[in-house]
Amino acid sequence: MDKDTVKKVNKRMLKGIVVSDKMQKTVVVEVTRLVKNPKYKKYFKKSARYKAHDEKGDYHIGDKVIIQECRPMSKDKRWAVVNKV
Repeated sequence: MDKDTVKKVNKRMLKGIVVSDKMQKTVVVEVTRLVKNPKYKKYFKKSARYKAHDEKGDYHIGDKVIIQECRPMSKDKRWAVVNKV
């Protein structure tokens, strides 16, 4: 690739709820999604927790937020909070 060509990267965005804000500049966001069982065709909830960067400490427990994928900031932190919903 030459310098004139700019590679556009679409970063993933997820919606979740802040479940912990006890760390400095970091919040834990729980993202819940529905998964369909292939055999029984029943939907069930599956959740995952992501550590997200919060520079100013604006987000607290119970806030619904949108997080976006970013460069690795630490061992576990690869997401950044974009805004409140």
